[in-house]
Amino acid sequence: MRKVRVALWGFGAMGQGIARTLHNRQGVEVVGLCDSRPDYQGRSLHELLGLPQGQAVRVQVSPRIEEALKDTPIDCCVIATDSYVQEVFPKVEAVVTRGINALTIAEEMSFPAAQHPQLAERMDQLARKHGVSILGTGINPGLMMDLLAVCLSGAMTEVTHVRCERVNSLSPFGATVMREQGIGITPEQFEAGVREGSLAGHVGFAESAAMIAHALGLPYDQFSQRMEPIITQVDRKSPHGFAASGQVAGVRMTASAVREGEERISLIHPQQIEPQLAGVDTGDYISLTGTPPVHMAVKPEVDGGLGTIAMACNLLPFLVAARPGLLTMLDLPVPRCVMGDYRQIAFGEAYNG
Repeated sequence: MRKVRVALWGFGAMGQGIARTLHNRQGVEVVGLCDSRPDYQGRSLHELLGLPQGQAVRVQVSPRIEEALKDTPIDCCVIATDSYVQEVFPKVEAVVTRGINALTIAEEMSFPAAQHPQLAERMDQLARKHGVSILGTGINPGLMMDLLAVCLSGAMTEVTHVRCERVNSLSPFGATVMREQGIGITPEQFEAGVREGSLAGHVGFAESAAMIAHALGLPYDQFSQRMEPIITQVDRKSPHGFAASGQVAGVRMTASAVREGEERISLIHPQQIEPQLAGVDTGDYISLTGTPPVHMAVKPEVDGGLGTIAMACNLLPFLVAARPGLLTMLDLPVPRCVMGDYRQIAFGEAYNG
C-alpha cells in the first residue's frame, strides 16, 4: 500500500515546518527536496530536521527541481517559495508539465485571477492538459480573512458588507520580514519605501477581496489599499527586530472594495513587533452585515506560521483527489485537520494499495 508521495520546493522555515508535519502524518511521505541554499546541498531530510538516524536518509536536498522529482513518481509538489503569481508561475509550470499536482503558499496564488487573469487561465489550461490540479493556500490569504467569512455567510439570507480584521504580531518572524515591513526605520524612510515599492506590507488583499466577492456574488467596481506605519512610543525588541521610540514598529494595511460608491468589503490588517507593549491584543475578527448579522472573534490571533503549515498539509490530500485545473479554496472541501490516513482522502475511501 503505497503512501502519498510529496516533493518540497523550498526548505526555509515554511518548507521545514511542512516536512516535519508530514513526517508525523499517516500515509504520506516526503520523497524529494529542492532548495538553492549552498549549505543544504546533499544533506538529508533527517539531518536537516534532526530526525532519528535512519529515517528518510535517502531523501537529500537537490539544487534543481528536475533532480528532486526524477527518482520516484510524485503525487504533489509543495512550492514554499515566493509571494507573487509572476514569480511562482515558472515553478508551477515546471511541476504540472511533469504530471504532478502543485500546491503553493504564494499569497497571490490564493485567487490568481484577481490580478493576473491571463496567467490564471494559462495555469488552468496547463493543469487540465496534464490531468493535475493547482492550489494556492495559506492562513492569510486562504482562510482567516476570506474563506472563513464566506463560510460564516452560510448562516445568512443576505450579505451587504463584509469586514475582516487580523491583528497580529510580527515578533516570531525573521530578519527578511523585518526589512520588508520597515521595522526600525524612521517615518520618513517608511513613506519613501512606500513610494518606491520597497516595503512589502501584506500581500493578498486583492485576492481575498476577489475570493469573497466571487463566492457571495458581491461584485465591486473599485478596489484600493493603503499602507501606514505603526510608530512606537516605547522601545520594542523582538528576536530579529528592534524599533526605538519614534521608529516604525509595524504596518497597518487596509483595503476597500466599493460598488457604485458603497463599500462592500473592508479588510484591516495591523501587524507589529511586540504589540503588547502598546497595549494591543492580537486577534482575528469578522463582521458580516446583513440578515442576520454575524460577528466572530478569535483571540489571540491564529499563529501565522503554524497556520500556513497546517493549511498546506491539511489541504494536500484533498488536492491530490481533486479534479484537474487551477483551483481555489472555494473549490475544495471545508479545511479540517487531517489526523487519519492521507491515502483514504487522496486515493479514495476504498483504497487498499
